[in-house]
Amino acid sequence: MARVRKPAVAGAFYPDDPRELEAAVKGYLATAEASGPAPKAMIAPHAGYIYSGPIAATVYARLEQARDRITRVVLLGPAHTVPLAGLALSETEAFLTPLGEVPVDTQAVALIRDLPQVTVMEGAHLREHSLEVQLPFLQEVLADFAIVPLAVGDATPEEVAEVLEVLWGGPETLILVSSDLSHYHDYETARRLDQATSRAIEALEPEAIGYEQACGRVPINGLLTVARRLDLKAETIDLRNSGDTAGSHREVVGYGAYVFA
Repeated sequence: MARVRKPAVAGAFYPDDPRELEAAVKGYLATAEASGPAPKAMIAPHAGYIYSGPIAATVYARLEQARDRITRVVLLGPAHTVPLAGLALSETEAFLTPLGEVPVDTQAVALIRDLPQVTVMEGAHLREHSLEVQLPFLQEVLADFAIVPLAVGDATPEEVAEVLEVLWGGPETLILVSSDLSHYHDYETARRLDQATSRAIEALEPEAIGYEQACGRVPINGLLTVARRLDLKAETIDLRNSGDTAGSHREVVGYGAYVFA
């Protein structure tokens, strides 16, 4: 077993040179407004940085005030590369980015690894970008932290919610769901779909988010289930698409940034 999970999309989704990557992340954060308290949970997009980086930065900027407080990040993203039932943990001890290693929180992993919907499957993580692209932002805005990396496949909202409830913790724990929104519609169609998804997120209505609305709908719907039980408030911080950042308007991918407190 490899001790460290190596980057799969450095040099493609984001720069592989450490100085260039640090400058890019700092640049996105510098243009983001950081009003409001640090959230308990967030949803951030996971495309190439030139497309989704400005949107992701709007929620990451809110974490800078909690830089020394947040020490655990429960990170969930959709499994794009392998078929998967349930939620998959990594076998490794750390995830590597050009900015250094991010340790895996082995104590937190031990709390959930015996749940029936949780497996250990390194293949679900080897080439998966949805978790990886979040790490450089976390490395920039937080001090010392560890992650619980979960690739999410076919699971019910309740199955995801059970995992989140076990790991929910206190102010030291951040729940982070990685998800893009609609894929490959024309600009106006995407705007309509993504606005409907944002309304569903703000209303904490997992049943209103369908297959085509978000690639990370499964972990999103689990988070919404828990948020509704705990009477949290969801807020849309940013909602754009690739046509607004670095792409054409013919076929776009939607990106939303959301906080829960």
